[in-house]
Amino acid sequence: MSAMAVVYEVEEPVAAHPDGTVDGGGEAVVVRVHAAPAAPGMSGVPGPRTFCGRDTFAMRAAPPQPGQAGQPAGQPGATWYDTEYADRVCPACDDAVGTD
Repeated sequence: MSAMAVVYEVEEPVAAHPDGTVDGGGEAVVVRVHAAPAAPGMSGVPGPRTFCGRDTFAMRAAPPQPGQAGQPAGQPGATWYDTEYADRVCPACDDAVGTD
């Protein structure tokens, strides 16, 4: 498989104030984990679309996870995503990557 990047579809938290105004604050929540082909010549940088066809522009690049995420499939226990988010992996991206 060619180089790929892991990206997070996130939901930004919004705090509501008594006066009716809102502002961002806190940590973003990972809603879905996607995989995307790496941009040409830029290992780890996502291309414009995920393997499932979603736009990566508003997504966040996942931090590198040595010894875990990004390992080639086929190694025992290897996954392309951080196992902390295993319940949020996009099934279409997972099929495209070919996790065992």
